[in-house]
Formats: sequence, C-alpha cells, structure tokens
Amino acid sequence: KALGAEVIVCPTAVEPEDPRSYYSVAKALAKEIPNAFYPNQYANPENPRAHYETTGPEIWRDCEGRVTHFVAGIGTGGTISGVGKYLKERNPRVRVVGADPIGSLYYDKIKHNRIGKAKTYVVEGIGEDFFPTTCDLKIIDDVLQVTDRDSFVMTRRLARLEGLFCGGSAGSAVWAGLKVAQGLGRKDFMVILLPDTGMRYLSKIYNDEWMREGQYFEAEVPLCVSDIVSAKRTRRGESRLVTARPQDSLRAALQHMRRQDISQLPVFEKGSAVGVVYEDSILRLLLKGQDIRKMVVREVMDAPLPVVTPQARIESVLQLVRPDRPAVMVALQKGRYDIITKYDILSAVSRLAERKNGSH
Repeated sequence: KALGAEVIVCPTAVEPEDPRSYYSVAKALAKEIPNAFYPNQYANPENPRAHYETTGPEIWRDCEGRVTHFVAGIGTGGTISGVGKYLKERNPRVRVVGADPIGSLYYDKIKHNRIGKAKTYVVEGIGEDFFPTTCDLKIIDDVLQVTDRDSFVMTRRLARLEGLFCGGSAGSAVWAGLKVAQGLGRKDFMVILLPDTGMRYLSKIYNDEWMREGQYFEAEVPLCVSDIVSAKRTRRGESRLVTARPQDSLRAALQHMRRQDISQLPVFEKGSAVGVVYEDSILRLLLKGQDIRKMVVREVMDAPLPVVTPQARIESVLQLVRPDRPAVMVALQKGRYDIITKYDILSAVSRLAERKNGSH
C-alpha cells in the first residue's frame, strides 16, 4: 500500500483450487491486468535453480566448505531444494533439515511417506496444503514440526537478543535448528537460513496485543490447574462441588445456585458429568414468562463442561474457556471433581503478580 499497490486479502483456510485462494486470485489477476507478470513460484523451475546457482555456492564459499547441516523452512521448497542439492553435490554427507508448521502436509510426507490432512496455521511463508513441483522432497533428510507459538516467540527473541529483525518463518527455522544442534558434535557445522524481514509483521508478531490475543506469549508465572484450585480453596474454603441431577426441578437448581453464589451448576448422572445448567439460561426462560417450577434440569442443560487434569497448564485451559462456556471441570482423585472459572484464574494470577511485584 505504501508503494501505491492495491492489496487484495485472501482467506487461507480454503483449498488451493478454491477461487478465493491466493493461488487462484493471483492467476485470475494475471489474466485480467495488462502486462501482468505471474512468477508462479510454486511451479517455476527458476525458483530452486536460482538457489542452486547463487545461494548454495555463497553458503559453501563463505563457510569454506565446512557445512555439515543445513536447516531451512519449507514453503515452495525452492530454497531448501536448490541449496540442499548444491551442498549435497559438494558433500553427499550434508544433512538437509526442514522446518514445517503443524498443519502442513510436508511433515507426514517426508517423515512417514503418507499424505495427512492439512490444517490451518498462522505462521506465514512456510508449509503447504499441496506439494509444489519446485520442492524436491528427496533432497530433504529430515523435518521438524514447529508450533505457531514457538515460531513467534523465537522470532521476537532473535530481534531482542541478536538484533536480527526477521519474520515468522525465520523463527521456525531457528527453533528447528536449535533442536538439530542438540545432537551435533564439535566438528559439525550448521547453517540456518533466515529468509524474511520483520517489516511485514509489525502489526502481528511484533505487536504485543496481537501476541496476547493469540495466546502466544510465554506465561511469566507458570501455573497449573492445581495452583488455581488451591488458591480458590484458600479464598473460599474447602467445599464439595455443588451439582444437580437431570431430573431435578429447575427452580430447585436456581435456588441452589443463589445459595452458593455460583453461575453454573454441573449436572451428574451415575457419577458422570452429563451437562451443565447456566444461570443465564434460566434467566432467559424467566424473561420469556416460562414457569420454571414445571421444568426439570434436563430440559435446559447444555453440553458438559470440558474436563482437565490438575497438571494441565493454565494456557491450555484458557483456550477452553469461552464467553458461552466460562468454566472447566477438574478431575481430582477418587472420582471427585472441582470447577474453576475465569474469575478463579484471574484471582489466582493477580495474587501471584502482586506477590511477585511486592518482592522486588
């Protein structure tokens, strides 16, 4: 946009053949716009050839022929195929390792020679939901899967600690490279290729709010569900989980919630959670003029709350908590359960933060 271009945003969670995909849109625009150039980097043999003729020789020359391992992200496959081919021609023992986002097809194909199911991921520039002709899979010796979170956290670390202002795919490559480095010997020499600039990610990876919304930040205070349960019991005292049965009167369930000052009531049948009743659901019925004295819990209960273990990390629990599902069940010992809400988590985290700040 800054250079005067019209930017067309395309959805990523569609098949490559979908007319809305950026592949299809690019092809269509190339036909519509006079003198348009469509490089088609996914099928253009000049893509890997450019890296075979330039990037590969540059790496070999600058490293004085000592390269034993080469790590790069796999997108179109042009870089890793071209560079990998050149390095292997100079030294057949060179190991070529790819970094692939979880959800891309490359990992299963390279690792297990099977085609898995493509899923959506957030990191850009690497991974594919099809196999471009520019990628020579025979060149790649191994592949490591990298999460979006690991990619983004590593990208920010590169900028903060190394002064390398890169994009997300560079973070993926470095994360994979550090895993490879754990098995290297003193005579091994690894090169990790960082292909992109951080200028395109100022509103995303380098934006704290965007990172928080995606829950990509590492927690400063690592917490488990058991910590939240302990904090809750310290605050409110030890108490048994209040529950209802499907056949219970809805009015009785509401009175239960009022007495205990709770907003949701788990529903159990024969020792198993079968649903949950929310205070808001009952309120909506009352506003519609429904006579809840004639209704039972089974008629209005929602699907049961997710069940987590005491060892579960809070970051994973927060992904389960939603506006329409503000709590989770905790499976304790001997068939017992507890329940934690978003408020319980907030209360425990704020107390720990206050304690931490007070110690400085």
